[in-house]
Amino acid sequence: MRVVISPRGRIIEKPMHIGFLTMEPKTLFVPQYLDSSLLIFIRQGEATLGVICKDEFGERKLKAGDIYWIPAGSVFYLLNTGLGQRLHVICSIDPTQSLGFETFQPFYIGGGPSSVLAGFDPNTLTSAFNVSLPELQQMMMSQFRGPIVHVTEGPQPQPTIWTQFVGLRGEEKHKHLKKLLEMNQESPQDQQYSSGWSWRNIVRSILDLTEEKNKGSGSSECEDSYNIYDRKKPSFDNKYGWSIALDYDDYEPLKHSGIGVYLVNLTAGSMMAPHMNPTATEYGIVLAGSGDIQVVFPNGTSAMNTRVSVGDVFWIPRYFAFCQIASRTGPFEFVGFTTSAHKNRPRFLVGSNSLLRTINLTTLSMAFGVDEETMRGFVEAQREAVILPTPAAAPPHVGETVRNRLV
Repeated sequence: MRVVISPRGRIIEKPMHIGFLTMEPKTLFVPQYLDSSLLIFIRQGEATLGVICKDEFGERKLKAGDIYWIPAGSVFYLLNTGLGQRLHVICSIDPTQSLGFETFQPFYIGGGPSSVLAGFDPNTLTSAFNVSLPELQQMMMSQFRGPIVHVTEGPQPQPTIWTQFVGLRGEEKHKHLKKLLEMNQESPQDQQYSSGWSWRNIVRSILDLTEEKNKGSGSSECEDSYNIYDRKKPSFDNKYGWSIALDYDDYEPLKHSGIGVYLVNLTAGSMMAPHMNPTATEYGIVLAGSGDIQVVFPNGTSAMNTRVSVGDVFWIPRYFAFCQIASRTGPFEFVGFTTSAHKNRPRFLVGSNSLLRTINLTTLSMAFGVDEETMRGFVEAQREAVILPTPAAAPPHVGETVRNRLV
């Protein structure tokens, strides 16, 4: 897993890291919990996500475009179920509840570089869990290959704790993962996204994986995922592109995460009009194509003007004016996260819906030092809104009109 660390400074009101997880076919991201919340986006492939929600275990089948929120402290695992296909996951990492490490801290229940149990004295563990030393050693020393493991290897794979786990029926997984965690006694207040754990249940559950059978399964209280590609109507679209913005009215867990999600697709040569976000910082990840990102300092000088391509991450500070321009070679698509889950209301500085058209014309002309007729012609020249054509994408007469006005 690769992580892009959030910028630091006074203009960052809420830090956010961006993570990239790639898993080969038939691999398992072993059960663990984090000191940070994750909002995952399935970029490519199919997966099964297992997670503890409240006092219930739930499994969700995820596909490309699905979004799912995993609160800090919740045990989860991820299994690549795509046939012969890599799984690519992009996630926002909210470190506001973290222990202060540079990115985030995973706590592996079993396997991984080191289980959280590995630091205890063996005699202490055997006494605490009422198991023999050989049983304890079998559990603690069975896997040191990292947090992502193959669930099958070779024509006759040797069974391991996690290959046995993956092979269980759904209701059996419910039984065993529910035993991994034991809810703490909490106040009557809403604790829907909290979880606790019991070391005794962790060890006993893993040691007994192949012996116990579940006699029934309960309903899961885990949230469903939300597929951004399946949304029937974009937030905005015209012949130059479209955009989708998700807030907590679309996907309720975003209210708890405090994070919004957006997806933008620009046709070749088109532009997301210069605008600013008054409520949130934006982080973007390029999914397809290439384009230019332009950001402006408050004093009117250029803060950034750079070309980005697939896999690049960019961020836009709150209030800073910016625009995105697709290259002429093809569509430009990017997904992103914002530091607010409320409805996003960007303020456009150019276009038929721009702020300039709402300001009194007399006041505006005095501010620019031109007469009202000139000012009116300037602000009303662009008839499109939000996503605009550039000379490369616009009909010929539009480009000619722009060039004539600039000469």
